[in-house]
Amino acid sequence: MTGFGKAVCELPQKKVTVEIRSLNSRQLDLNMRMPSQYREKEAEVRSELSRTTERGKVDFSVYSETSAEGSNSLINTTLFQAYYKEMERIAASVGQPNHADILQIVMRMPDVMKQERQEFDETEWAQVSVTIKQAVESFNNFRETEGKVLASEFEQRIGLILAKLAEIHVLDPQRISAVRERLQKALHENVGGDKIDQNRFEQELIYYLEKFDITEEKLRLQTHCEYFLQTMNEASSGRKLGFITQEIGREINTIGSKANDAAIQKIVVQMKDELEKIKEQLLNVL
Repeated sequence: MTGFGKAVCELPQKKVTVEIRSLNSRQLDLNMRMPSQYREKEAEVRSELSRTTERGKVDFSVYSETSAEGSNSLINTTLFQAYYKEMERIAASVGQPNHADILQIVMRMPDVMKQERQEFDETEWAQVSVTIKQAVESFNNFRETEGKVLASEFEQRIGLILAKLAEIHVLDPQRISAVRERLQKALHENVGGDKIDQNRFEQELIYYLEKFDITEEKLRLQTHCEYFLQTMNEASSGRKLGFITQEIGREINTIGSKANDAAIQKIVVQMKDELEKIKEQLLNVL
């Protein structure tokens, strides 16, 4: 499920920024980036994120920016001087004794700048931990807002499917009458009205009506749609909603195949279109 959350913590000598981003995924795919001094807490943070995010391709990042006062970068003076003398000698040998350029080059040479390793500080981590919780809360609020938008869309599309089902309810009796008339016309044209056995005709008609009957499918489709709307209010219902859409699709397909009626099959196509739009968005639902 897509989402974004961010929180910032201002410490005496650094600024810590926590960001959480997520994209659609059927499973939880959690990628974490944390400064080395917080690495021992990574398992703890991962466990908490797995519990709160549940699903999605999630990128969790903690950035630490040290202020000038808190900088722990030191210059390796001995190495700097050795590099400088060597570069100065080379520059003089080629007739280019530009000391400003040499200084810039030497400062970029390997190991001239030493970065002292920052040790884990429990007091500092307590503040960072609060910031992580704030970012997670912001992230979940983002998802909740998106979820409300999706819920509104699902209700609208299920409503459209039910409206199409109501149209089928109207067309269904007309379809049965059309089947009866079509069979009678075929018999009259090919056999002759005086040779028709009415009892046998009624038996055959019942067979066709049973074959084309979609009463049960209409009832099940109505029930599945209502169950979908009911399940939307349950926590972590994404997979369950996915199963319900499969059942909705099965009933729509059966109605289309049994109806043997162009008008109803046209409505079935429209219902399938709405159902596919629901399936696309279900990837965003936990």
